[in-house]
Amino acid sequence: MKGFQFAIFLSVVLLVYYLVNLYICHRGLQALPDGSPMRPWFRAVFLTLAFSYPAARILERIWLSPVSDVLTWVGSFWLGAMLYFFLIVLAIDLVRAIDFFIPFIPGALRPDEALRTYLLFGAVALTFTVLLAGHINAVRPQVRHLALTVNKPLVARETLRLAMVSDIHMGTLVGPRRTARMVRDINALEPDLILLAGDIVDEDLAPVLRFNLGESLRKLKAHMGVYGITGNHEYIGGAEAACRYLEEHGVTMLRDSAVLADGWLYIAGREDRDKPRFSGMPRVSLDTLLKDIDFSRPVILMDHQPFHLDKTARFPVDLSLSGHTHHGQMWPLNYITRAIYEISRGYRKIRNTHAYVSSGYGTWGPPVRTGNRPEIVLIELRFVR
Repeated sequence: MKGFQFAIFLSVVLLVYYLVNLYICHRGLQALPDGSPMRPWFRAVFLTLAFSYPAARILERIWLSPVSDVLTWVGSFWLGAMLYFFLIVLAIDLVRAIDFFIPFIPGALRPDEALRTYLLFGAVALTFTVLLAGHINAVRPQVRHLALTVNKPLVARETLRLAMVSDIHMGTLVGPRRTARMVRDINALEPDLILLAGDIVDEDLAPVLRFNLGESLRKLKAHMGVYGITGNHEYIGGAEAACRYLEEHGVTMLRDSAVLADGWLYIAGREDRDKPRFSGMPRVSLDTLLKDIDFSRPVILMDHQPFHLDKTARFPVDLSLSGHTHHGQMWPLNYITRAIYEISRGYRKIRNTHAYVSSGYGTWGPPVRTGNRPEIVLIELRFVR
């Protein structure tokens, strides 16, 4: 049954993908004059780009190689280009539709063959510029600082420096260089505790093994430890293998479990909410996860997908950490994530719980961010004596 549901889901995704590509290709060809020598080249390049990402996903499972790497990079950038070409063409067609019913475009500006060609080249130039700027932005993470007060007394200390990262998506696109840079940046913050809030690996574990990315994670330094949770991408690629690999490389994975770190701070981690869909097994309820916790001590809860944050706040949880949303990653998708999630990005206090949703460190799909900056979050918790 699950296999059938996945097949239906994949079929719908592929249908939408190719219909959008067909729409863009058709409108692009219309912008070129009949008999133009550019038309065959346009078709060839477009077909190559449109098929590169699906081909890369298939080839990665058969022959992980520099060829699959090139196809992955080309196809991933094309996903971003496809979004902006679709928006541009759709905007042009909406203007044309309005003008058809309510004429308002001056005659001199009505598109002829030359103007249509100029519009095509203008769309290509604009999309290329946006993707280039978005890629530069995507590989330049910022450190976001947050100072919070926890109304629980501690005898041992008054502050805690916590570094949190979500959605690293280690793999072909977030490889050795970016992973090593992330580790250096985190260590430079001199945190007491490091938390990885899901989607640490990007689905398939093979590129992570090939580039030996776990060796960078071994270098993370925090005297209270490094803890992680599963995200939906760990489950897409196989959560058991991913978690085993991360554990072998210095990350303590909290899978519907809680620990008392350093003898005074509880850290609880939920399995990703997509666990039932991929494994057929439910994740435990919050009541079960938190039932043995002494709430007179500080409590941090990690849950990758920021759904039902109000339910978390019904418990005496001091800090709730999530990721997953990427805050849309590419404008205007951030408007969609704002509509779906209670918090798409950033901080909010819900009852007595501090909640933070990170926009993430890496990217999924296009290695491009046009809606926000990637981030490492440094949270300084202050405790009341």
